[in-house]
Amino acid sequence: MKNIGIAQIFRDIADILEIKGANRFRIRAYQRAAQNIESLTEDIAVFIDKDRLTDIPGIGKDLSERIREFVSTGKIRIYEDLKRSIPEGLLDLLKIPSVGPKTAKLLYEKLKIKNIADLKNAISKNKLEGIFGIKEKTVENILKGIEILERGKERMTLGQAVLVGEEFINTLKKTPAVKKISTAGSLRRQKETVRDIDLLVISDKPQKVMSSFIKIPSVKDILAEGRTKSSVRTKDDVQVDCRVVLDKSFGAALLYFTGSKNFNIKLRQIAIKKGLKLNEYGLFRNNKFVCGKTEEDMFKTLRLPYIEPELREDTGEIELAQKDKLPKLIGIKDLNGDLHAHSDWSDGGNTIEEMADAARKLGYSYIAITDHSQSLKVANGLSLADLKKKKQEIEKINKKLKTFRVLYGTEVDIDSKGQIDYKDEILKEFDIVVAAIHTGFKQSREQLTGRIIKACTNKYVHIIAHPTGRLWGIRDAYDIDLEEILKVAKDTNTHLEINAFPNRLDLNDLNCHRAKEIGVKLAIDTDAHTTEQLREIKLGIAVARRGWLAKEDVINTLSLEELLQAIKK
Repeated sequence: MKNIGIAQIFRDIADILEIKGANRFRIRAYQRAAQNIESLTEDIAVFIDKDRLTDIPGIGKDLSERIREFVSTGKIRIYEDLKRSIPEGLLDLLKIPSVGPKTAKLLYEKLKIKNIADLKNAISKNKLEGIFGIKEKTVENILKGIEILERGKERMTLGQAVLVGEEFINTLKKTPAVKKISTAGSLRRQKETVRDIDLLVISDKPQKVMSSFIKIPSVKDILAEGRTKSSVRTKDDVQVDCRVVLDKSFGAALLYFTGSKNFNIKLRQIAIKKGLKLNEYGLFRNNKFVCGKTEEDMFKTLRLPYIEPELREDTGEIELAQKDKLPKLIGIKDLNGDLHAHSDWSDGGNTIEEMADAARKLGYSYIAITDHSQSLKVANGLSLADLKKKKQEIEKINKKLKTFRVLYGTEVDIDSKGQIDYKDEILKEFDIVVAAIHTGFKQSREQLTGRIIKACTNKYVHIIAHPTGRLWGIRDAYDIDLEEILKVAKDTNTHLEINAFPNRLDLNDLNCHRAKEIGVKLAIDTDAHTTEQLREIKLGIAVARRGWLAKEDVINTLSLEELLQAIKK
């Protein structure tokens, strides 16, 4: 969780610097560092211990010192000084989607608004309208932004929940009294957002487990402490519950505390029809213990095949299980490559060769380097001259590789009329073309849908990236007719993406399931901007599994030769 803390501080520093009109390159340096730190799959302390902080893209000597200061003291002096230089609470305004540093500064200077409560009060009294640059639509967007922010506080993203769960599990595993440990609840079902963390432990010394649990360094408050169950709240306001069960009941408890409420009700009904009683302690017949050690034992006794945790939502999986027709869900080892990744040619933090090397270490046989196209200036989009040089570099790298291929790709921009910002004669040179909307998010449903459909009909566009455009806690999904888009995608052999970036997870599980029903093949990609972010593919796999996807539903499970043949239009 130190990673998240440092990343947030760096983002806050960037925001304060922007309010104060500081150098934009300095602002961008903090923003880039925040993004790269947040995407690390290892604790930042590991990089400090191994003296590898400067290996993280965007982290130089100055930022290294700030990170070391935070890890050792819990604070960064320059951040504390900067916070004192602006009104207290002003930073909270910047957490509202659609309220940027300039707007926050304007609201303070004109109306002395310095926190969200002040802003809500001013809006209720119609004080914002008439201020330079603030129109009725702007006020509507601010209100919607407050709603998104407050909704985001109630739950954390799957990526954040995974980090919290791993921190607690890795710490408790060091306790000798812990024989086995697992997550349960919505985290084990891999829901895209999670309210709290549930942990299950096997131990015959529960009090020692509880003692270790409540003393984990990130714990802020002890909400409840018992012999076999305790609850804590972390310094990031995440509730974590831990239960200790006996070995013979671990499977029963895991089943009971993983499934959704409706899933559990239906399982209990099945048990009753078989003359059994099901609870968190096991399956019983006439109060006599039948089984409970493993989930497999529980399902077998209920005469059901094993139902994967991600499916346990009572959306038809039990009925399919009874007919022995459950899909064999895709796994991370089924993937052969990543089809959406960036390098330092545009806004990435690593070279093409470094990205390729990291992909090889993940067991892939290919990676598409899809740097941004020319119109996206904010992301250093590539000019035609840059494309030639990049292609030459990829060809040079590929000559050195024997069992791996770097695909020459691009992430092109779909403009306000659905046009692509490279001409067809340029597009046809790419191995992979990923198209995405990056501007004009507030267009009408018809306009946004039309833009994506037009991109699908382009014979050189293979994948639509992050199709609904949502960013958790920042921006809701676009208002699009996804059903119509899926139909056109099917007709044009265009593939839609499951973007595994933690704040996106777009398409979501329900949309994945619908795409499967219509027959649209999907791509699971990371949109990685650093080598570390390639590991976030596990979040995309989680979405795909919740969407009932099998290996054959995803194009980057294909071999290189099969892939290049399959994407032809």
